[in-house]
Amino acid sequence: VVLKTLLKNRSKCHTATMIQLTATPASALVDEPVHIRATGLTPFQIVLLQASLEDEMGNLFHSQAYYRANEVGEVDLEHASSLGGDYVGVHPMGLFWSLKPEKILTRLLKRDVMNSPFQVQLKLYNSNVILIDNASTAPNVSLTLERWYAAPGVTRIQVREGRLRGVLFLPPGDGCFPGVIDLFGGFGGLTEFRASLLASHGFAALALAYRDYEDLPSKLEKVDLEYFEEAANFLLRHPKVLGPGIGVVSICKGAEIGLSMAIHLKQVTATVLINGPNFILEIPQVYRGQIHQPLPISPQLLSISALGLSEFQHIFEATRAKANQTFFLPIEKAQGHFLFIVGEDDKNINTKACAKQATEQLRRNGKKNWTLLSYPGAGHLIEPPYSPLCCASQISSLHLLVLWGGEVIPHAAAQEHSWKEIQKFLRKHLIPVVTSRL
Repeated sequence: VVLKTLLKNRSKCHTATMIQLTATPASALVDEPVHIRATGLTPFQIVLLQASLEDEMGNLFHSQAYYRANEVGEVDLEHASSLGGDYVGVHPMGLFWSLKPEKILTRLLKRDVMNSPFQVQLKLYNSNVILIDNASTAPNVSLTLERWYAAPGVTRIQVREGRLRGVLFLPPGDGCFPGVIDLFGGFGGLTEFRASLLASHGFAALALAYRDYEDLPSKLEKVDLEYFEEAANFLLRHPKVLGPGIGVVSICKGAEIGLSMAIHLKQVTATVLINGPNFILEIPQVYRGQIHQPLPISPQLLSISALGLSEFQHIFEATRAKANQTFFLPIEKAQGHFLFIVGEDDKNINTKACAKQATEQLRRNGKKNWTLLSYPGAGHLIEPPYSPLCCASQISSLHLLVLWGGEVIPHAAAQEHSWKEIQKFLRKHLIPVVTSRL
């Protein structure tokens, strides 16, 4: 009887101290937060939490942070402060936005946004583990999370109409949705992850390619704004798109085009400009026979670091400071509204100076149709929340290593804040306010 009692008590003690790792929700959109919690630890025990994922190209990304359990043997990332690792302090989603590539200069980029999520492995180790050999070191406990880029019911429609090439994402359900054209930088191809997330939050989003995709030219000699006008009209004709205007979400070279669309196209009523210039980059823009020339550059001011990273912002600065007004896009002619999003540590373009110049231009012309969000410590590639910072990457088409800039923690905060503001801005200016009549 005594032996049975001892064994029973020992079993209870073992069950009570069994380590558990939970993450809620286990399956969610990539821009949604996750509540991570470990229980069953020894009071004040120090543990190592690690996150890892493998992208569709086989590239590995990982992050880690040390935590101390509280007096009841729990680590709750909502409240617990990381003692060290990839970040320090209370950061509930730090394991996600601090993911780093094993192969340096690799950007985490989701290609198939519809059919598969990123699978994030979470593991908990004893604190005496410093360097982890995943092949031979077993964690105390682990679990797998799914991070999706499209909500259930979102549909993806390939667009090949006339010259247009891209993908239209539609939210689930009936009715009309505010329409948005999504534009990325000038390195070509089609990037879909932002448009699929916008559709997941109620927008009809057209991810639009404009070079080096399907039968589009691999290299542009000019930017034809009539192509983007066709895209705006295509979107407004769609029976599930709410008119009378559309929005544009754009970054880098795409933001140059987005700004020009807002100036020339009455269909564009809300424009988000993420780290874009207020002048034309590299090649001329053409619209209805009018040719608009790019700002001259100073290629000798290209800065290349000891690691071979190219920093482009200086090649524009000398001429931008001396250029006459004709080289700057006439933003005051736009009738819609602007949301400027600036990473103050952008190493690709001095977008802080560009946004300041553009907003002063609006102010001088009596315009109040703009909002400026400027983020210290944020780099060029401001993406949806919890995306890892890509401070530098290789551009294979140009055989260049490009420095984008950014510091991990402030960049993560900028992404989380700006994503909410982008959606609020688009809803405010694309969804008509219905006033009741008494």
